[in-house]
Amino acid sequence: MLLQLDTITWYLMIASAVTVFGMVRLLLVRDRLARLIALDVTGIGVLLTLVALAARADAPDAVLQALVITGLVIAVAFTGLGAVLIRRIEGAQDTDGGDAR
Repeated sequence: MLLQLDTITWYLMIASAVTVFGMVRLLLVRDRLARLIALDVTGIGVLLTLVALAARADAPDAVLQALVITGLVIAVAFTGLGAVLIRRIEGAQDTDGGDAR
């Protein structure tokens, strides 16, 4: 017997899988850039969860949609800031000549 799932349940399952994948990758990798990307993947999973929750009713919830848009803007800003900080940290380590971990 096949289990029939609606679209929102599929979105929630995919969002959970993406979030868990990002968290596991964040915990297992030591490279700073890979951690930043894993944190972005985790954020995408959380935003997808909010989108799925916003679509539960016939009229989508405007508050959750606004949170998703705000989250996207914050994620882009965070990624840019994180990339600049990673570049500066690695540049400072290269000029020192040693591994300052």
